[in-house]
Amino acid sequence: MLAIAAFLVLLVSGDGIPISKEKVISRDLVDKINTLNVGWEATLYPQFENLTFESAKSMLGSRGAWPEGSLPPEIEVRVAENIPENFDARKQWPGSIHPIRNQGQCGSCWAFGASEVLSDRFAIASKNQIYVTLSAQQLVDCDLDNSGCSGGWPINAWNYMVKTGLLTEQCYGPYYAKQYTCRLTANTTDCPWQPGVKARFYHAKSAYKLPAKNVEAIQTDIMNNGPVEADFTIFQDFYAYRSGIYVHATGKQLGGHAIKILGWGTEDNVDYWLCANSWGANWGIQGYFKIRRGTDECGIEDGLAAGLPLL
Repeated sequence: MLAIAAFLVLLVSGDGIPISKEKVISRDLVDKINTLNVGWEATLYPQFENLTFESAKSMLGSRGAWPEGSLPPEIEVRVAENIPENFDARKQWPGSIHPIRNQGQCGSCWAFGASEVLSDRFAIASKNQIYVTLSAQQLVDCDLDNSGCSGGWPINAWNYMVKTGLLTEQCYGPYYAKQYTCRLTANTTDCPWQPGVKARFYHAKSAYKLPAKNVEAIQTDIMNNGPVEADFTIFQDFYAYRSGIYVHATGKQLGGHAIKILGWGTEDNVDYWLCANSWGANWGIQGYFKIRRGTDECGIEDGLAAGLPLL
């Protein structure tokens, strides 16, 4: 009986609300952040107004950039001599960077980060001759080294893209924010979603980690090859981010999240990374956000993965 009582205590917040039912953001939390003057603006999004911790965690999904004890190869980066103060991959490679997507209530950020970065890098390397939206749903369904909507490791997704490759979203099928039985077999030659259309698998040529906490090396790889996938820790306040340069201000930790870094800059003497989230264009700066650069904010500079496209 005592053991059961102790267990129930763990499931209840300090306000007496079950943790799974506690709201992630509230007007009080938003007002607190904006009063703190931390350099970014918070807002109460209508779509998140009744978001519980349980539901909020399902919008994450990264278990870390790579499994513990399984260190991937680290790329050797010859740091560029002239790194610009501001860089935006959308301006550097017009038409190559894919639009913001929405992973929904599925812990598939690891799949979105990987598939979107490889999609961008194919477009960049081919000068937009290969502009495709590679299937995050295929990774969710078929990458057996990850766990679909229950989460995964970005580097495992990159290893899958090296070994198996990805079909386009049109070929494999639309994204459903759920995990289904993999539509591929060892003998797949036609598109599962387009019978009679020959399937083309787009492969990554490599899968690697970037040097941890080495800002210049990260910048150089982005300048040379395109966006990279990063993993960082999410707290309550991130769900209320509206604009400005994010730094963790308040709230509980919810889990790990993978996103795409596509640039950097400086505002009011604060350095930042420019990132694309996968929560739709009605969050943040039309789906994008800025986060403090050079201080490993929320661990964003120590878990980066990427790879080159196989043209």
